[in-house]
Amino acid sequence: MSDVLELVDVSVVREGRSLVDKVSWSVAEGERWIVLGPNGAGKTTLLNLASSYLFPTSGAVGILGEKLGAVDVFELRPRIGMASSALADKLSRRQTVLQTVLTAAYGMTAGWQEEYDDVDEQRARAFLDRLGMNEYLDRRFGTLSEGERKRTQIARAMMTDPELLLLDEPAAGLDLGGREDLVRRLGRLARDPYAPSMIMVTHHVEEIAPGFTHVLLIRQGKVLAAGPVDSVLTSANLSHCFGLPLIVERQGDRWTAHGLPLG
Repeated sequence: MSDVLELVDVSVVREGRSLVDKVSWSVAEGERWIVLGPNGAGKTTLLNLASSYLFPTSGAVGILGEKLGAVDVFELRPRIGMASSALADKLSRRQTVLQTVLTAAYGMTAGWQEEYDDVDEQRARAFLDRLGMNEYLDRRFGTLSEGERKRTQIARAMMTDPELLLLDEPAAGLDLGGREDLVRRLGRLARDPYAPSMIMVTHHVEEIAPGFTHVLLIRQGKVLAAGPVDSVLTSANLSHCFGLPLIVERQGDRWTAHGLPLG
């Protein structure tokens, strides 16, 4: 099993502050990782490194067998699917849902004068259907609810048949129903053996969908623990990560966490 992502002693320094500090981490083909930690821990920085949109200050980053800094990132990026709020802000609110997903075939955020093959439209429709968006194909992206936008973004990220799928807080801003619907769909995707390797950033263990295999815990730019979900996601590790006493429980194939009552 080969690595789709390998970070070796990676640091990112901005204005004298380390956003991530000497991080070493590898993601093997077929693995589904959760990156978990508090605000400002360095989670999104790791995802930006993995997407090739950020270069390290020191250390080495390997993505899909290519070394960052020694590869044309414009050839590498179509092999990586990404869904994030930063990318969503660049998408045209006037385009339909179907058009929004189709633009990914050309690596664009808005349509111009492209002509799409029938196979492109079939793929876009299939991914949208898989994410429960089949009834919204002609709706304008700007009129969608937050949950509907998130699902459209994930369908868009899958459009290029990526080898690595990156999801930056896909459940952020969703209400309980929207979150649970998304978790169900992510769980189906994570359990699909033909789906790409996946990395998802989150703050909450409740957002970990069934099928995710590994967890990386990060705090203040440093990795505290990384490995299989069952061994890493413990009360002691999570308490250390978030800086207060927490109890982690597993109920079936889902996780919950809660703090101890104040004395």
